[in-house]
Amino acid sequence: MKVALIAILLGASAATAEPPVLSAVDAVDPFIGTGGEGHTFPGAVAPFGMVQLSPDTNTSCAIRDCYKWAAGYRYEDSAITGFSMTHFSGAGHSDLGDFLVMPAVGADDAVKLEPGEPGTGYRSRFSHDGEIATPGYYAVSLIDSGVRAELTAGTRVGVQRFSFPAGAPAHLILDLRSSIYNYPGKILWSTVRVMPDGTITGMRETRGWAPARKLWFAMRFSAPLTGHSFLNKEDKIPYRGFQGPGRGDDHVDQLAGRALVARLDFGPLQEPLEARVAISGVDEAGALANLVSEPGDFDTIRSATRKAWQQALGAAEIQATPAMRKTLYTALYHSLMAPSVMGDADGRYRGPDDQVHLAKGFTFHSTFSLWDTFRAEHPLLTLIQPERRNADFVNSLIASQQVSPFGILPVWQFQGRETWTMIGYHAVPVIADAYMKGIGGFDAKAALDAMVASADYAPYGGLNEYIAHGYVPIDREPEAASKTVEYAYDDWTIAQMARKMGRKDIADRFDKRAMNWRNSFDAKTGFLRARKSDGSFRVPFDPTAINYGSDYTEGNAWQYSWFAPQDQGGLIRMLGGDAATVKKLDAMFDFDNSKLDYSHAEDIAGLIGQYIHGNEPSHHVAYLYNYAGQPWRTQERLVQIVASQYKPTPDGLSGNDDLGQMSAWLMFTAMGCYPVAPGSGEYVIGRPFANRIALHLPNGRNFTIIADGLSGAARYVGRVTLNGRPLARGFIRHSEIVAGGELRFTMATQPNKIWATSKSARPFSATGY
Repeated sequence: MKVALIAILLGASAATAEPPVLSAVDAVDPFIGTGGEGHTFPGAVAPFGMVQLSPDTNTSCAIRDCYKWAAGYRYEDSAITGFSMTHFSGAGHSDLGDFLVMPAVGADDAVKLEPGEPGTGYRSRFSHDGEIATPGYYAVSLIDSGVRAELTAGTRVGVQRFSFPAGAPAHLILDLRSSIYNYPGKILWSTVRVMPDGTITGMRETRGWAPARKLWFAMRFSAPLTGHSFLNKEDKIPYRGFQGPGRGDDHVDQLAGRALVARLDFGPLQEPLEARVAISGVDEAGALANLVSEPGDFDTIRSATRKAWQQALGAAEIQATPAMRKTLYTALYHSLMAPSVMGDADGRYRGPDDQVHLAKGFTFHSTFSLWDTFRAEHPLLTLIQPERRNADFVNSLIASQQVSPFGILPVWQFQGRETWTMIGYHAVPVIADAYMKGIGGFDAKAALDAMVASADYAPYGGLNEYIAHGYVPIDREPEAASKTVEYAYDDWTIAQMARKMGRKDIADRFDKRAMNWRNSFDAKTGFLRARKSDGSFRVPFDPTAINYGSDYTEGNAWQYSWFAPQDQGGLIRMLGGDAATVKKLDAMFDFDNSKLDYSHAEDIAGLIGQYIHGNEPSHHVAYLYNYAGQPWRTQERLVQIVASQYKPTPDGLSGNDDLGQMSAWLMFTAMGCYPVAPGSGEYVIGRPFANRIALHLPNGRNFTIIADGLSGAARYVGRVTLNGRPLARGFIRHSEIVAGGELRFTMATQPNKIWATSKSARPFSATGY
């Protein structure tokens, strides 16, 4: 099966006729990842858009089961609850699903205001046969109401277009109770009101993954309201609004409570109804201003967003088989959704202090899944997004730190609110990598100050113990082994940036801390292990054990023992040299898992032995053969990973996409390289998976990766040239890519066991080889 899939992806099978080459936008399939464990959504979103307008197929799941619906939609479902304005793409946690709208038909008093099931509530059956998804556009036919629903989105505005059956009274249900991961008590407060011109506004505050999250909306329609009804289902007190014209100009109908639902009436319509909705994390005025910041009807917004996606996806010109091309353009699409805009059109935003601030010279972004995205997602964006956008990310991180109640950089932030999810202070490598690559547009001193403040904040995650002992003790702090090595890597990136800025005092201090990874490594067993405060390793020890809150974060010793991206040469020495390292890497990939049960661990997916591609700690591991002098083994493992972990189908992602990290891994790997150590300025060479990828760089230059002779059989790199000259080393520098030029691979059926094997040809390691 894997051999066949490799052949399909790489084009080894014969074809009778060449299919037409689709544009980059049309090559994207937003349904990839909507099944299985991908946690992506198929709805409408602009690049890095504040609005992610998408269907929800289940918003009433039991708490323990809601993880499956983290994006609101699962491809295998057969009914839609409605269409809400906010979603995560591939997150490992559930939330959002704000301001759900659902069309309905019939007499006013017959409209159902509970989701229920098809036939008993406003939920409706649907079929994939009538479903369309492309960047910036989604459409589906709702079987029970006979309504055709279409969605599009700009940056801060979403537009819904509903075509109702002829002659049927048309309604919209606005359910402010509905939310993804909607447990009792999540909705702290909500409001809804009708303004004199028929505009609907409102807000709600939720206590979900992020506490005290506030969001406002403003909604206008292409047809006038003929009536409306508001209901507070908690208080059981109905509220009847105006029933037709005749109200005074100063009349405003409104309702507040914790369980609001509204019925909006339009009567029989001759044309499709359009509902324009804008959101704001600041206030009602911000939502109203955002609503007019992107003028135009449904088709205008759809056209503008399609052009935005053409430009964004046009950063990479991909030539590959249809299956691989679809997979790669979809991966690129998924990598361009976050961090999302969270500042209003006037520059205001709500910070982690829950206060409103004004961004000066940048657009505030949020949705930072940093434990995941520092690895490949952000490095990819430094190559394919303008310097201004990358500077916006960094400025948003700095601005958040400056008003944080704790004075530290975001950990896992969305809509300006901190969740404290995952470990490390991984905003640090994002900033350092950008600075080391020459990206400007932000205050480097303020950035370095924020990085140091985060690394020195003793109350966070056992940092006081880490600073005192050189490791995090397991008897004082959970997940201690993982925290030790992740802190050490983050420290190394601080040293890199500080040294470039001429701050030798900071560089020397954090260079020393960067070597702390060794303090939790047990050379006798060859594994990273948790140590106690007395210096002893915790026993008993099982390198295959995965238990949340124990020694490791979402993994075990097999995955985390390889995390020393700043000093892989030092790790190789710890393991006993090149041969021992290769043997251990092979043991990881070839491990027999038949007697292990990881069903208790949500994110343990995509297993190849003890390699877990569905979660991030393993993402760099296949490239480590390069560091041990056997790059052909990296090439073999990459074929194995791509064939088993990615495919152009709804279940085509082995694990949740984590805001683009899984997709960015594939995009880099298809280009033939990967950023094992962001901050080093190097990309470790693997092998390409596309015939040709031309990067149209933000500086106006082009960098082209070509794979001559690529096929299912020719899986090895026989020769590499850079700008026509042989490249003997196993890495390429960022500076070489942004200078423009050509990286050419000559593929072979047999491994080249000479190329890039010498120690001088190996990638960066802080302590050498």
